[in-house]
Parts: sequence; C-alpha cells; structure tokens
Amino acid sequence: MSTPKTSVSTSRRLSFEFFPPKTEAGHEKLKDVRAQLQTLSPDFFSVTYGAGGSTRDNTLSVVQKMKQEGLDVAPHLSFGGDSTGSMQDLLKRYIEIGVNRIVALRGDMPSGTGGAQQMVYAKELVSFIREHYGDHFQLEVAAYPEIHPEADSYDDDIRHLKAKLDAGANSAITQYFFNADAYFHFVDRCQQAGITQPIYPGIMPITNYKRLARFSEACGAEIPRWISKRLEGYGDDLASISAFGQEVITQMCERLLTNGVPGIHFYTMNQAEPITAIVRNLGLDKEA
Repeated sequence: MSTPKTSVSTSRRLSFEFFPPKTEAGHEKLKDVRAQLQTLSPDFFSVTYGAGGSTRDNTLSVVQKMKQEGLDVAPHLSFGGDSTGSMQDLLKRYIEIGVNRIVALRGDMPSGTGGAQQMVYAKELVSFIREHYGDHFQLEVAAYPEIHPEADSYDDDIRHLKAKLDAGANSAITQYFFNADAYFHFVDRCQQAGITQPIYPGIMPITNYKRLARFSEACGAEIPRWISKRLEGYGDDLASISAFGQEVITQMCERLLTNGVPGIHFYTMNQAEPITAIVRNLGLDKEA
C-alpha cells in the first residue's frame, strides 16, 4: 500500500481540541491546561459544540475567555436546532471577538428530539457561512478514515467529504484512529476522487482504556486487537496504560510525520500531560 504525501506546505500545523466544562472547577482546570499547552506554541485550539448546540453558550464563553488570553481559537459549530437567525447572531459575535476559524460539522441531534428537527449537513453549513461571510473564516470539516458510522459505503463517505470541501471548506480534520494505514489509504482514495485540500490526522491519547473503548464503539474508531489486548492486560493500572499509550501514539505519529502529513490535531480530553509528552517526543514543540 502506498503512503501518499498530502500536497501542503512543509510546515507542520499543530492544534489542540477541548470540550467546554460543565462546572466552575472544570473551567479552572481547563484554564491551567490551556496555559500548559500554549507553551507548545500550537497554531490554534478548538472548542467542541454539544449535540444540537447543547453547549452553545458554554462554548461561546470558553472561546471568549481564550480570545481574551490572546489565543487563536476555532469554535466548533453545527446547526442542530438553531435557526438561521440565531446562527448568524452567533457568527457575528465570533467575528466581533476576533474569531477567524470555524470547525463546521453536521453535529448530532440532542437526545429526546426524536428526529422532529431537520438535520442540517456540514456541506449546507459551509455554504451558509460562505454565502453570508465570504472568506472571513478558515473552515475545517470532519473526515472519517474508517468510515462514518452512518455512511452507506466507503466511496459514499468520500463523496460527502468532497462535497463539504467543494462547498468552500479549506481543510479537513479526521476522526481519531490507531491504524496509520487506514489514514494513508483514505488520503490516497481522496486524492483519486479529486480532493486536493489538506486532511489533518486527528489523534487521541490513550490514558483510560475503558473510556476509550466506549468512545470508539460509538464513533466507529477501531482499536487494533494487539493494542486492546495489551491494554486489557493492564487492568486498572492507569500508569502502565498511559506509558504504553504514549509509546504507541508517539510511534504512530512518527510514521505519519515521516510520510508527509500536513500536521496533527490532538483530542486532548482537557488534559495537558499526555499531549505534552507526545508532542515533545515528536519534536513538535515549536519553542524547542
């Protein structure tokens, strides 16, 4: 299998993703975490947006605080149950506080809605933003190397990605994965389909196997059997899980970087230590 190089600048983009905390203690912890990760000089941070916009105000609050700290931050955004008017109000607010990057997603409907609300796909959100705000925002969209759980087929999933990019998105960030070949094959197929925009690999650190297994089952990210068996063998020994996870993720990222990925997006789970160790292992610490 070939390991295609994406057609981008030789500089490596580094970005970190947070979720908006629900408690004051969580907000205080996140403030410390982002201060620690800022020492690694990332290109930007992103902040997630709950199902159907369920964390809308919380996401905005976190983004505002981060902008006040002088950080480059990209809020996630999806229509969910929002009207076009409320979406425009939110985007105008982001422009006012200096946001120039958005992660545009279809998003999930909040539980209990029963499908009564119309699903708005990421392609439509990208088109909406471009129609009303031109090129003000750098737009990121999601990609799925191991196929979106609801996709009809591998090729159909790639067609959906191309539609989002053709609508005006600048680049894509992948769902996390633990098999570099899945990413390389995906990029190869995307290039064959005419996609030229960069596709940034999304990387999840391994710190808690039980939680990771639940996430992965829900989102369709495969944990290779050899990795899951090693992790199962550690039981509740979180220190050993973390050390093994750091080794596995570092080696996978080294392979990705060696074969020309445009950068890496880390899903931090609002933790600094695992990400800091991996970034420094890889020599991506720009200050260093």
